[in-house]
Order: sequence, then structure tokens, then C-alpha cells
Amino acid sequence: MPGHGLWRTKTVEQSILDTDEPDTKLRKNLGTWDLIVFGVSVVIGAGIFTIAAQTAGDVSGPSVSLAFLLAAVACALAALCYAEFASTVPVAGSAYTYSYATFGEFLAWIIGWDLILEFSIAAAAVAKGWSAYLHQVLSSAGLPVETMIPLGPLHLDWGAMLLVAVLVGVLASGTKLSARVSLVITAIKVSVVLFIIIAGIAYIKPDNYTPFIPEAQSASESGPVLEQSLFSLIVGGETSNYGVYGLLAGASLVFFAFIGFDIVATTAEETKDPQRNAPRGILGSVAITTGLYVAVALVVTGMANYTELATGPDGESATLATAFQLNGVHWAASLISLGALIGLTTVVMVLLLGQTRVLFAMARDGLLPRGLAKTDQRTGTPVRTTLLVGGAVFLAAGFFPFSRLAEMVNVGTLFAFSLVSVGVIVLRRKRPDLPRGFRAPLVPLVPILAVVACVWLMLNLTALTWIRFAVWMVAGVVIYFLYSRSHSVLAERERAGEIPD
Repeated sequence: MPGHGLWRTKTVEQSILDTDEPDTKLRKNLGTWDLIVFGVSVVIGAGIFTIAAQTAGDVSGPSVSLAFLLAAVACALAALCYAEFASTVPVAGSAYTYSYATFGEFLAWIIGWDLILEFSIAAAAVAKGWSAYLHQVLSSAGLPVETMIPLGPLHLDWGAMLLVAVLVGVLASGTKLSARVSLVITAIKVSVVLFIIIAGIAYIKPDNYTPFIPEAQSASESGPVLEQSLFSLIVGGETSNYGVYGLLAGASLVFFAFIGFDIVATTAEETKDPQRNAPRGILGSVAITTGLYVAVALVVTGMANYTELATGPDGESATLATAFQLNGVHWAASLISLGALIGLTTVVMVLLLGQTRVLFAMARDGLLPRGLAKTDQRTGTPVRTTLLVGGAVFLAAGFFPFSRLAEMVNVGTLFAFSLVSVGVIVLRRKRPDLPRGFRAPLVPLVPILAVVACVWLMLNLTALTWIRFAVWMVAGVVIYFLYSRSHSVLAERERAGEIPD
């Protein structure tokens, strides 16, 4: 029976029933391969093209491949929990919707607010990365056009803004079109990743793997205290640059490379057979990308000594192309830059898609203005929400400088993964009768291990990241009490007597 106030829950049956409202109905036209493509298209992007080399150079050394494996284990455990929820509650909104059915409205709002942080900042950050690669590709083609234009104290990034504007148009045209565009581009960038692995093997020098876990830097060498991982500070202020703490911090950083599969869950409502296809899409995308990531990390750290991949004094970070440039294979570096440019396109598109579906679900529940949940009769997509999200990301990517963005995205994602994992245990006990197209194995052991792994990775993010995250979440709590609590559709149903005490 639903509770009142902060802990009122929205039943799974009501969530599914609400998907049939004519004005807010999404079109079901996605299959298993569409979902796998969405997952792979967003996972293989900024993480593999930028984070791998950068983390090896600055934090973990050659053990970055092991860091990817540790991050993958945490993702796989959480993915099993997401797969059960997506097959049981095939409704837009992902972790937000699952939390509404298990923990109640307040925690659902908190997780929704958290997902807004995750998807919007990630989309803006990756759009800026795309713009940087656009500059590189144009320069290599003999067109040294700057994508950043100084405007007084600000810089206008027209490349990032152009990309966001085009992708918003594609998403507003329909999800199936988005899936087709993703399929073509994903095929191209997977080919580039395979090329990196195959071509790079010839340049591997075994000596570069030694030491596999470099000796930790002293605290005086590793920068400000708040830039250290929270865990290293808790256990005595030791540095998290290289060493065992560096390996653990690296796992928390490269986790950014895996944030795609939860977006598959946000599209469950638009899937033809969500009980069967959603779990396959989620688990399939995690499996494919883990294999590619570990292989690329091993190749890149074998091609170049980790010290050569460290961020330079000018602040320029290493990428996959850097390893080829250091070996004099400049044509391959140019090809990788082009592949990254193409690949990052779908990352931004799927992040925007995930953001719109979460906002759409929150608006349909009245926690945000309900007009945002209206869908277009022709395309079956929430055009208003798409334009709102696109506008915010357009401005953020165009005018704001971003630093430590991967960590901000990671802390939000890991928080969501933890709640979803606990939610599986709660819903199994509260509603054992629900039909589940997929059941996570070894419950409650697997969800508990997922929570432990996610919290562990969160502790290895910097203290400064935790402070920023706390500020964002406090703002969300204020908005909930000022607006969302009183405008909730569930609250209106309670007041009208539609929900029994």
C-alpha cells in the first residue's frame, strides 16, 4: 500500500498504466540490437579515446588495464540489477522510476536529480571533447580553424554548440532514426578501436609494462589535498597518484568509460519486448565494451611508457593518438582522431536521449512541470523535453569551461547504481509476485556486492568531487520541497481520494 508524504510509492502497475496515456505515450519500436547499439555507442566514446591514456599517464601507470577490469566488475554486478528492473518495470526513467516503486517519492526525486547531473554534464563535456577533435582533424587536413572563439572573459565553443544543435534535431525526429544513425557510427568507431588493437600490437615494448604498478608519488608531488582520493585521505593522507591507491583511483576514473548501459534502461518503455530485449541490451553492451577496453589499455601502455602519457605542463592530456605519435605513426594518429570525432558524436546523442527520458518521466509524475511530458503525435517523442535539455547542454557546452567532469559524472552514476542494487532486494521482498522477465542471480549477494563495489569506487574519487556533489544534491532537496512535493501527481491522487490509506 503506498505511503504518504516523502515515502509515498508509485506502484509498478501504476507506472506501467501511466505509459498508456495518449498525450505522454512513447512509441515502442526498439529491438535487442537497437539497445545494444545504444549501449555500445555511448560506452565506446570519451572513455576509451581520452580517459585510458590520460589515467595511465597521471594516475595508474600500466595497471590501467587492471583498473578497467575492476571497474567492469562493478558495472557487471550493477548491470544484473538493472536488467531485472528493466524487465520488471519497463518504464522510461531508469533508476528514477525504479526508486519510485521501491523507496518512495523523495528518494526517487533525489536519484532523478542525480541523473540530471550525470547525463547533462557528461553530454556537455563530451561535446567539448568532440570540438577539440574537430580542430585536430581540420588542422591535419590543412584547415587550422579554431573551434574556440574568445569573447571577453568567456570562450565560445562553436564546434560543441553545432554538434548539440544537430543531434537535438535528430532526437526530436524519432528514436528509431536515432538508433539507425547510432548503428552506422558505432560500426565505424568499433572498427577504429579494433584497428588500434591490431595495429598497435606491432609497437608493443614489453619493458613498458614494468613497473606494472608504479611506485606511489610523495604527497608533496601529488598536488592539493582536496585533489587526493577521499579514501587515501581517510586512511592517512597518502597520495593516490600511482601505487596501489593510484590503481584504485584509476578504477574510479575509468568507470566514466562504462556509463552507457544504464541509458539502455531509460529506453525500456520504447522497446518492443522489454522483458526479453532490455536485459540482453544491458548485459550485451557491458560484455562487448569490457573486452575492447582491456585490450586497448594493454596495447596503449605497451606502446608508450606511462611517463610519456602524463599530462604536460601546458595542461594537454594524452589520448590514444598520442601513443601512435610517440612511435612515429602519424597517419594512424590522424585516423584515430577522425574515428574519435565520429565516435563521440553518438556518445553525445545517447547521453542527450537518456537525459530527456529521465526528465520526461519526472515531468509525467508532476515532479517537474507536466507540460514537459507531452509527446509529439507524429514522432512519438517528447519534443519539448528534448528541446529543453538540448538548450541547456547547448549553452553549457558552448560557454562554460569544464574540469574534473569525469569525476562529477562518476559520483552521480555510482550513487544511482547503488540505489538500484538495493532496490532489487527491496522489491523482491515487497513484491515477490511481480512477473520478472529476467531475475538477477544470487540475490541478495549480487546486489550487496554491487553496492560494495560502487561505494568503494566512490570513495576513491577526490574529496573536491564529493564537495561539489553535495552542493548539487542540497540544491535538489530545496527544489523538491519548494515545488515537486506539492505538484506530484501521486500527491494529487491522494488528495482526491484515489489512493486508499
